[in-house]
Amino acid sequence: MKPEKITLMVDGTFYTEPNAQKEWAERFKELTGIELEIIQPDHATYYDSVSQTIAANEIPDVILLNSTYYSSYASEGVLWDMTDAWNNSDIKKNMSESDIAVEESLMLNGRLYGLTRGRGNGAITYIKKQWLDNVGLDVPTTYEEYLAVCEAFTKGDPDGNGVDGDTYAVSAAGLIGPEAPWVNYLPEFYQDAYPSFYLDDNGNWVDGFTEPAMKEALERLRDAYAAGYIDPETLTNDTKAVRNKFYENKTGIFTYWAGKWADNLRANLIVNERDPELVACPPIAEVGTYIDRSTGGYCITNACKNPEGVFKYFFEGMFDGGDLQTLWLFGVEGIHWSQEAEEVNGVTYEAGQIHGLDSRENPGTSYSFDCLALDVGISDEYKATHNLASPDVAIASQELFNAHSRQEDRIVSTDEMSEFNGDLMTLKKSIIANVVTQGADIEAEFARFESEGGADWSKQIVDSLNALK
Repeated sequence: MKPEKITLMVDGTFYTEPNAQKEWAERFKELTGIELEIIQPDHATYYDSVSQTIAANEIPDVILLNSTYYSSYASEGVLWDMTDAWNNSDIKKNMSESDIAVEESLMLNGRLYGLTRGRGNGAITYIKKQWLDNVGLDVPTTYEEYLAVCEAFTKGDPDGNGVDGDTYAVSAAGLIGPEAPWVNYLPEFYQDAYPSFYLDDNGNWVDGFTEPAMKEALERLRDAYAAGYIDPETLTNDTKAVRNKFYENKTGIFTYWAGKWADNLRANLIVNERDPELVACPPIAEVGTYIDRSTGGYCITNACKNPEGVFKYFFEGMFDGGDLQTLWLFGVEGIHWSQEAEEVNGVTYEAGQIHGLDSRENPGTSYSFDCLALDVGISDEYKATHNLASPDVAIASQELFNAHSRQEDRIVSTDEMSEFNGDLMTLKKSIIANVVTQGADIEAEFARFESEGGADWSKQIVDSLNALK
């Protein structure tokens, strides 16, 4: 039975109100006859809002979750088991084997609770080419060379404004990320350290926060912060603040998403009248590989009264090979995208090339495509009739990341993980902040980790994960 209305909870990667969310929902209703109520909390605090919404039992029909929350809420019974619907769907029937493998990477103990909107992807380090030229340095390949770039970008005049020391080398949205894989915005400092759970070389789960490598990473972070290489507002930055500092020439190094973001960064530098040439850097030797995130996805909740209908009209529509899939991939024609022969923000397009139009929220930049990625579930027939104009810098960035990345370990939630990991991660973040920004003694902070229960929580979670093997 077709639902009359679907409630959808999404983060800021979905179209926002300033970026024609209303028109998107109207187009969805035009194509399906279904009213879509979109719930979109602030992007930076999205998962706090998700937790509060579920705790208050005000659960939407469909919810967008990252890999960590996906595993947790699936194990807690919040999500509808869509395995049978998936196995009998036109989506699976029409997908390639590799695309099916991406979708089924979300399976937990053989059951599927959501569909991913694309491969996980990850962050890659971008450095402003003009800044490197101005300080006479090459792209760093080791941590020693990276620190030399950081010093020159912080103490010298990399932006060429005639003033030494008025810039920072690097900024990030937190000293530790808000979600797995945690270290992806400051990989050069974390290197082989990981502040959460991962599978070691023997196939056993361990908590990387308790290993010696973590103390070494904290020492690197503390020293770089004390030297002024790291933006002092990093602890409280969100991603938008970091992007703006990069556009405004306050920083010269930015580790951010591979692929389309290479072109987004370039375009925004042009808008801010900065040199747009960026170097997408292979990982330095001590990092070895970037981390390809485990994917999350769109999930139907057990609060939904008509999950079969939502799966048919919402999920199957994402991959219908027609107008609905186009809406999910590109947005609303004439607002978010066009295929007219024209010039948009300095780029000339031929007739038939699908390209982003000028952004309502950020004039001078073009829309990119966020709701659904362009790497899963696109049939050969669809590709033959939809010509996407892909910038060369985006393609090059994505190919470099793909060649130098490893897959993040997907954690299956346990009772102990659900009970302790929230408090455990809060304690870990507190220790990282104290060491890096306050210069606290590392050994004293790890003694606090022990005395405040962190070591015990960590051990119980590790034991529960290894018991599942």
